[in-house]
Amino acid sequence: MKILFVCLGNICRSPTAEIVFREIVTREAPELPIEVDSAGTAAYHVGAPPDSRTRQAALRRGYDMSALRARVVEAQDFSRFDLILAMDRQNLDALRRRAPAVARERIRLFLEFAPETDTTEVPDPYYGGPNGFEEVLDLVEAAAKGLLQHLRALTPTRGANAH
Repeated sequence: MKILFVCLGNICRSPTAEIVFREIVTREAPELPIEVDSAGTAAYHVGAPPDSRTRQAALRRGYDMSALRARVVEAQDFSRFDLILAMDRQNLDALRRRAPAVARERIRLFLEFAPETDTTEVPDPYYGGPNGFEEVLDLVEAAAKGLLQHLRALTPTRGANAH
């Protein structure tokens, strides 16, 4: 399973989702063959590391984002990834406009996997205060856990086919 997390510039929300989900899978489901990446719908920050405030907030929770670099969504991403998860409706719409018709069903909002939250979008913390980065982490951690449960439900158990 290959999953792409997408926000606008790929320096706050989507790299947070990438690193948090990768860590949760490594810790809680290392047996699942899951690859993750992140990208932006706009090429504002290509090649740049995540925003320093994002990195600091992530480090306070034990997530190291130092190896990540921003990139933009490319045409081949629509065939390469099994699930493309947008952080908000603006990016969801941008992805659906760019995607070939066959890929559109694989594009969803990330917070669909966190139904217990009171929002459907991960807010962009870029122009807000430091609490915004903590809120992003809270939402992303909740959705990452829900996504992992969803993927586990789709994955057959090893012994099920052995007869």
